[in-house]
Amino acid sequence: MSTESSVQNAGVPPAADYDAIAAVIQLYIDGLNQADVGKLRECFHDNAWVAWTWCGGYGWEDGALEQHPIQDVFDQWTSDYMPKGWKHRILSVTQAGDVASVLLEMHTADDPPGVGWVDIHALLRINGVWKDMNKTATNVSRAGWANTAGGW
Repeated sequence: MSTESSVQNAGVPPAADYDAIAAVIQLYIDGLNQADVGKLRECFHDNAWVAWTWCGGYGWEDGALEQHPIQDVFDQWTSDYMPKGWKHRILSVTQAGDVASVLLEMHTADDPPGVGWVDIHALLRINGVWKDMNKTATNVSRAGWANTAGGW
């Protein structure tokens, strides 16, 4: 049995809704930078989840998993102690009809190299509107080839 897929070799076409999908990610970044819960609520579906692994420190074991319904982290993300000034770069967008994924790199201007996050956002188009259904993230120090914070 072959493990190679003919679809895998066909190449992935450009995301037809790239601008609309990127606009949802911009709502996320703006929500963080402006401490705006309204923008975060517009970005994420009410039933979205978030999960990330820690790089150690902050009282967490290296590689420890933390996950929550997205609504549970909005207060933390918009608090005064949350960093602002997030810079981001969309590394890739893949779309197949009503489903899309975004690979996102982000860090603050004050972050030294190797500090920041790499996210995968899973989006779903519901009644014509793109919503972020899931954010999965890791520190750039654990992100392999996507660890380019400070290099752009």
